[in-house]
Amino acid sequence: MKILFVCTGNTCRSPIAEAIFNKKCQIEGVEAISAGISVVPYSVTSKNSSYIVFKNLDIDISKRVSVQLTKETINSCDLILTMTQYIRNILKNNFSEKAECIYTLSDFIGAEGDIIDPYGGDIFLYGETYKELEKKIELLLTKLKEDMSI
Repeated sequence: MKILFVCTGNTCRSPIAEAIFNKKCQIEGVEAISAGISVVPYSVTSKNSSYIVFKNLDIDISKRVSVQLTKETINSCDLILTMTQYIRNILKNNFSEKAECIYTLSDFIGAEGDIIDPYGGDIFLYGETYKELEKKIELLLTKLKEDMSI
C-alpha cells in the first residue's frame, strides 16, 4: 500500500508527515511519499522542517527536493491524505476517478481541523505542527492496522 501526503509546496507539512510515517510504520508493504500542489521548482525542505525532523527522528531531509503532484503520482497511490480541506477538494474535483481514496488526514482518522501551514513561522510553530502530525499519524497507523487486521 502506498500512501501520499499532500500539502501546498511540499517543503513543510507533507515532508514532515512522510518522515514520521515511514519512521514509525511497522506494517510490511506500507510506505508513504509526499508531494505538493504548487511546488517551486528545485525548492528544498524548509530549514525549520529539516531541523524538527532531525531533532525528533534523526533523519536528515535537508537536501530533499520538493515533488510536484502529478496525475501519475495520484494514480500510483492507494490512499491520498491532504493537510487541508481546501487541498482535498481541489484533488477530488481534478481527480474524480480517485475521489474515494482522497481524504484530509484529520477526516480519515475521525479528527477535525486542518493542519496549519507553519511556512514562514518560527521554530516553535514548526514544533507544534510536528507534534500535531505525530499524534495524527499514530492514530493513522492504528487505524491502518485495524483495517488490515494486523
